[in-house]
Amino acid sequence: MFDYCIVGAGFAGAVLAERIAKVLNRQVLLIEKRSHIGGNCFDYRDSHGIIVHKYGPHLFHTDYKEVFDYLSNFTDWSLYQHKVLAYVDGKKVPIPFNFHSMDLLFPQEVSLNLQKQLLKYFEYGSKVPILELKKREEKELHFLADFIYKKIFLYYTMKQWGKKPEDIDPEVTARVPVLVGKDDRYFYDRYQAVPAEGYTKIFERMLDDSRIKIMLNTNFQDVMQIDISARKIYLFNQEFQGKVIFTGPIDELFNYCFGYLPYRSLRFSLRTERKEYMQEVATVNYPNDYDYTRITEFKHIHPVDSPMTTYMYEYPESYEFGKIPYYPLFTPEAKGMYDKYAEMAKGFENLLLVGRLAEYRYYDMDDVIKRALDIFEEEIR
Repeated sequence: MFDYCIVGAGFAGAVLAERIAKVLNRQVLLIEKRSHIGGNCFDYRDSHGIIVHKYGPHLFHTDYKEVFDYLSNFTDWSLYQHKVLAYVDGKKVPIPFNFHSMDLLFPQEVSLNLQKQLLKYFEYGSKVPILELKKREEKELHFLADFIYKKIFLYYTMKQWGKKPEDIDPEVTARVPVLVGKDDRYFYDRYQAVPAEGYTKIFERMLDDSRIKIMLNTNFQDVMQIDISARKIYLFNQEFQGKVIFTGPIDELFNYCFGYLPYRSLRFSLRTERKEYMQEVATVNYPNDYDYTRITEFKHIHPVDSPMTTYMYEYPESYEFGKIPYYPLFTPEAKGMYDKYAEMAKGFENLLLVGRLAEYRYYDMDDVIKRALDIFEEEIR
């Protein structure tokens, strides 16, 4: 009945299902364990008409024209420039850390001197990793790098990943930038927008095809069996001759035969109150205070005429079986375990692994869409 069986209805699975059905005119079975399509990008309108991102905020931004053009087939866009504040020393300051942040946190003379030092060595508008600042001989730049590391990055990372300060590799500070300038935007990509009707509508339009059969509330193990020794896949108790595209956790696919891959998970708490807005921007991070890492207010992302506002507290937590695996924990042991699973997958001629969980790597939204489009062109079409 089916030429392709795809496990997982997030962006990786949905893009490939749409391309295979529309371009190749093939029959696709799409299996999803949750009660909805869209994966972690699933959103909905609450009783006050506010679009809520169920699994945390998702902001579309990309430099890939082909990704933006592809999604534009399924949605209109609302222009949106994401801004984030961090609660530091009792004040809310823009991040990435920039000249405005310095003006808010330091005395005027100190702030101007730091800006002068940055402009002396770096181009206006550039983003400088704090690791680069630490290499400079000027004590002012050392001070700035240490301040940002401790106040913006260190304790946020401890909460996010559940690690002690001594267990955080100093090299990861390379991805913590200082913006030499006054641009308060969080992203600088060429294309920045949000779908006018939310992400779920994109998935509904993408999968609205008679050649795509969707099974929700279905664990793939209920309909699919993996014979590791014979390197065969069975669907509905018959050997499946088509191609299987798997986007779920690779260790689950092979029944954890090499062990459980480690992840971090998240817990969310929604609040609604009668107020136009609760905070100044969509997202406020709390690096040093409270148990949550950030609060997201959705009316900033999808403006709507409502006397109410809905916002979400985000709590990182350890991953246990049954929770949602959000972020892979990249340890040497985890990499070694994943490599064993990936090598095993190569033994199946009709199996493709695509996406964050199947490939055990972190993809931004646009990256996973680009990955799916590339897989279709290079390995399927």
